[in-house]
Amino acid sequence: MSRQPQLKIPATYLRGGTSKGVFFLRDELPEAAQVPGPVRDALLLRVIGSPDPYAKQIDGMGGATSSTSKTVIISKSEQPGHDVDYLFGQVSIDSPFVDWSGNCGNLSAAVGPFAIEKGLVSAERLPQDGIAEVRIWQANISKTIIARVPMHEGCVQETGDFELDGVTFPAAEVAVAFRDPAAGEGSMFPTGNVIDVLEVPESVVAGGRIEATLINAGIPTIFVRAEDLGYSGTELQDAINGDAAALARLEMLRAYGALHMGLINDLAEAATRQHTPKVAFVAAPADHMVSSGREIKSGEIDVLIRAMSMGKLHHAMMGTAAVAIAAAAAVPGTLVNLAANAHERSEGAPRDSVCFGHPSGTLRVGASAEWVPGEGKRGEWQVSEAVMSRSARILMEGWIRVPSETLVL
Repeated sequence: MSRQPQLKIPATYLRGGTSKGVFFLRDELPEAAQVPGPVRDALLLRVIGSPDPYAKQIDGMGGATSSTSKTVIISKSEQPGHDVDYLFGQVSIDSPFVDWSGNCGNLSAAVGPFAIEKGLVSAERLPQDGIAEVRIWQANISKTIIARVPMHEGCVQETGDFELDGVTFPAAEVAVAFRDPAAGEGSMFPTGNVIDVLEVPESVVAGGRIEATLINAGIPTIFVRAEDLGYSGTELQDAINGDAAALARLEMLRAYGALHMGLINDLAEAATRQHTPKVAFVAAPADHMVSSGREIKSGEIDVLIRAMSMGKLHHAMMGTAAVAIAAAAAVPGTLVNLAANAHERSEGAPRDSVCFGHPSGTLRVGASAEWVPGEGKRGEWQVSEAVMSRSARILMEGWIRVPSETLVL
């Protein structure tokens, strides 16, 4: 039996939006974990408590949901014009896997406050009172995020009266802008279409064909109509997560969508890319109850959206998926845009903001789309920026302890 002492690694536990994660400064990680590779992945898995066949993550910092099985590595930026580099790792709960394929939009709101607290933002750029602008390089997807962090008497202001559905207590508002949010280097619509028809097994949908909007914005996302899946768009977590057959067909839909988007080369690869793409189903507004027991009237929202994350229905909405929603709503003719305009009996008109209903309540997001003519080819839709408001708070800071043999592979 090993008698080696545990490693002590400086770490901070933060809530950002409707997610929680363990944050590290890259240079404070063990040397072998400061670079990508199996040692880093093994460390983060052990920190979170994965893989856990009991799906509870009792022996780690994870909370046994996709929203709380997250890790972040921050460093002084190596990119011109940026303050910090932000790398996000989504840790699988029941398998030995860390997914680096996308960003976490909710935890993006916590990066700015964390960077200021750790002295990574130049003091001359921090007001005594007011808003500090933190320039973040999102290293997973090579994009810029601007976090506008409230300051009071030279310190990050964390408390306030901003309320975010899905978070119990109010806090200070952190506005987050995602610049040029189309994920990767390709087009926002990888197929060139705002609606595609996916060929899927009949176990997914009767007839084996389903219309989908496939978009790379914030995070690759597959939008389908709720009614095409036999849903209303008002479902809460138990209605989906307690139905093994439903989860299996939604995962199959995700795999076929990923293949159609060119994110994977064969269906088997979907199992090794759990974080992306997301699947979301949309519907026109309707009166409904949310998880807190509050009733949402149809007139309070523009569209209903439910989204899957790591194989489960999300309790609210992933921040990156909210960016995808904003971008899709801004482009005429997408399934999100059509559902948001359904009450106007419109064929689809541009929208610079949309308020959507999710299982915990509502959220407003904004984006403006522009049609850019192509040179020698057809043009394409582009979104220069998507914006939303979140909140963030440090929950605990100190040291994470992990068995020393974690770093021995």
